[in-house]
Amino acid sequence: MSVSDLFPHMRTIVDDLCIIRSMESNHTNHYESTLGMHCGSWDFARPSIGAWISYGLGTVNRNLPSFMVIAPHAPYAGAQTWGSDFLPGCHQGTHITPGPNAIPNIQRRAPSSVLQELELSLLSKTNERHLQQRVTDRALEAQIRSFETAFGMQREAPEAMDLSRESPSVLKLYGIQPGQTSGFAWQCLVARRLAERGVRFIELIDVGSSSNWDAHGNMATHGPLAKNVDQAITALILDLKQRGMLDDTLVVWTTEFGRTPYHEKADHPGREHHHQVFSSWLAGGGVKPGFVHGSSDEYGISVAEDRVHVHDFHATILHLLGLDHEQLTFRHAGRDYRLTDVHGRIVREILA
Repeated sequence: MSVSDLFPHMRTIVDDLCIIRSMESNHTNHYESTLGMHCGSWDFARPSIGAWISYGLGTVNRNLPSFMVIAPHAPYAGAQTWGSDFLPGCHQGTHITPGPNAIPNIQRRAPSSVLQELELSLLSKTNERHLQQRVTDRALEAQIRSFETAFGMQREAPEAMDLSRESPSVLKLYGIQPGQTSGFAWQCLVARRLAERGVRFIELIDVGSSSNWDAHGNMATHGPLAKNVDQAITALILDLKQRGMLDDTLVVWTTEFGRTPYHEKADHPGREHHHQVFSSWLAGGGVKPGFVHGSSDEYGISVAEDRVHVHDFHATILHLLGLDHEQLTFRHAGRDYRLTDVHGRIVREILA
């Protein structure tokens, strides 16, 4: 199994990865393709895959959101990529921005916890009376629910993101300096800590919609971007494995599309958008380790065998998490919607 020289750390865990080399998407633009990879819709905003999974599986820890996104900058398509759209608002992703103040207003402002609980008790009773008069207002119900989650987050979120509780050996594994509060390595370690505390779906985004992997000018720009993520994602896989968590945790690494194997100008160092074939990988959570599925043609222009459309990718992820993509539906605007719409097949060849 070949691995690019850009990922020397990832090369050491390749036997834990299940690589799909025959991915296909519907669109060649960033906005639409990012929306499609997250929502299964390239034309309109729909609930994010994280929102669907939160809706399908519920929450394990009521003091933390079931769907969290750790990203220094918004991706293409912005917050729509972690939105809940027509699903209840409690299933939308909670965005954390790495830094010393990752979750603003997380500290209580009341002089004491007793006073805060009295205030919140009064607010809760008032909200319930208000809701009883508007029983069909899902947005209001979601907002009330968010208040309850926010109170729980005050107790648990600061501890979950406090990396001073980690051993020096773990920090070294990820390449994190003591006191560091940002960077992709920080995101990965916080993700592991959130997973330990019952957060169902955690999305990590390394860069936003600028200064990213969009190498139209020169593919050499991928070098520092790869270096930024290589050690961190490798450490996450190793850390989960050492703790016995990898079998129950599905790690998915993907992009919205690939790059062309050519440029219209001879000897140009850049590459263009290419949705006809690209690669993604998964690890843990019931997939075959050390396995490659599908392939492109010899030039990397189109799928040669075992095509996996984004809808198939989504159907397989849901299956691995115990959800039937054809049964996970929500009634909206007169019909049943689902993440895979009327498409999708489970890629059973990659199942362990």
